[in-house]
Amino acid sequence: MLTAFARAFKTPDLRKKLLFTLGIIVLFRLGSHVPVPGVDYSAVQFCVNQAGSSNSLFGLVNMFSGGALLQITIFALGIMPYITASIILQLLTVVIPRLENLKKEGQAGTAKITQYTRYLTVALAILQGTGLVATARSGALFSGCAQANQIVPDQSIFTTAVMVITMTAGTCVVMWLGELITDRGIGNGMSILMFISIAAGFVGALWTIKLQGKIADGWVEFGVVILVGLAMVALVVFVEQAQRRIPVQYAKRMIGRRAYGGTSTYIPLKVNQAGVIPVIFASSLLYIPALIVQFSGSQAGWANWIQKYFVKGDHPYYIAAYFLLIVFFAFFYVAISFNPEEVADNMKKYGGFIPGIRAGRPTAEYLSYVLNRITWPGSLYLGLIALVPTMALAGFGANQNFPFGGTSILIIVGVGLETVKQIESQLQQRNYEGFLR
Repeated sequence: MLTAFARAFKTPDLRKKLLFTLGIIVLFRLGSHVPVPGVDYSAVQFCVNQAGSSNSLFGLVNMFSGGALLQITIFALGIMPYITASIILQLLTVVIPRLENLKKEGQAGTAKITQYTRYLTVALAILQGTGLVATARSGALFSGCAQANQIVPDQSIFTTAVMVITMTAGTCVVMWLGELITDRGIGNGMSILMFISIAAGFVGALWTIKLQGKIADGWVEFGVVILVGLAMVALVVFVEQAQRRIPVQYAKRMIGRRAYGGTSTYIPLKVNQAGVIPVIFASSLLYIPALIVQFSGSQAGWANWIQKYFVKGDHPYYIAAYFLLIVFFAFFYVAISFNPEEVADNMKKYGGFIPGIRAGRPTAEYLSYVLNRITWPGSLYLGLIALVPTMALAGFGANQNFPFGGTSILIIVGVGLETVKQIESQLQQRNYEGFLR
């Protein structure tokens, strides 16, 4: 990986792309530290230092924003509205025929879906920004802080509107920066910004574990966490690269005087076909009961039950529900993102077949059978990786934003592998020597 980056910096056009990407990243991180107008910055810092690490309700969104959410900055919402909008549009593509037809139209249809994603991102940013401002005004953002009610001194409608508009504009700027990286930089811009947001909190979280450690002034716990993190990275790389290759043979066809086809290829089915989406879905769904209890302020039996079993991440009920939801969403997402019937029809249309399997319906049934078989280990792997923060809570007393948590490791490794592949492919295009010298 380091060799690929070194070779890329020696290539003039790739060096420009890398420097452009680094410049956008610096701009993004600067915006993550600029507070929103109308916020008392000193009160926010006091509450972050006192109760920020124990705030588990907004932990997932805060991680995706690089810590900007609890700081209430102009990039407080980060890339999360765009991620949510993309997932919603992807799910609606299966349900709404109009979106499904747009997806089949190629580049023009994809551009239209991207435009719809931007509109939905703005709507979600307004909704989430309003919720964040209301939470900050009520003092519920830092429930254990003495100055929580002083975060927004002026609670007039004008100040609230300015704060919501500023955070929505910040989300639009983040979306624009991500598209700039995609067009003029290296890698997928949204993935790169997500990578940077998560990696920004790594050093601070690791140092917190060292400060909270008790053996050899915390260095033993620090070393164990580093070793566990390296083992997890190796496991994630191994599983993310693993795939089941289904051989496909194309028959020869004569069109005019030319012969087409007769080649052999394969369909790569990844073990973790769903990626990190099931973990995000499960985490978001488990936040809803705690969010309802916090905003309702109810002291009823159901509210106490949720507070007891579904707020702390180390309770057996929470762990079991989290694991089962990840497995369920893994199968659900694979079912809507990969259509065996469509793949079988395309293969039949172009004269392709799987050796030993008849074309058409038998091919679709075989693909569905293989996909179900490899989704089981993929979903169990996702569930086990996602439970690492829970084990860290029990073993090291860390917070729920444990640096080597399942979601963060999956995203960082996945984005890192994809970016390195893109750099290597571009290097190969520029340095290809050919067969004749």
